[in-house]
Amino acid sequence: WARGIPMSRVHTSIENSLCFGLYDGNEQIGFARVISDCAVIAYLSDVFILERCRGRGLAKWLTECVLSHPDLQGLQRWVLVTEDAHGLYARYGFKPLSRPDMFMELTG
Repeated sequence: WARGIPMSRVHTSIENSLCFGLYDGNEQIGFARVISDCAVIAYLSDVFILERCRGRGLAKWLTECVLSHPDLQGLQRWVLVTEDAHGLYARYGFKPLSRPDMFMELTG
């Protein structure tokens, strides 16, 4: 998920986010982070489960843990970007943008 991104930038992004790790003993096998003001909006980002650990419901469990975090309750909007996990997130109420014409991006 961080291919091509300098490690210093990855560290900064993690330090400034609410992060969730999934571990099998001492080995990290999953990760997710949330960028949020903890009042109005949250962006769910960088969710992954190691490939060899997939197919066991871990992504579902990790998503449930993220969405139920006490600091993230009562938000007006959650957003995320996914290439291939639309079905996973649809289980939790995520759907395509209702007004995609309102969203813009600035890339750097």
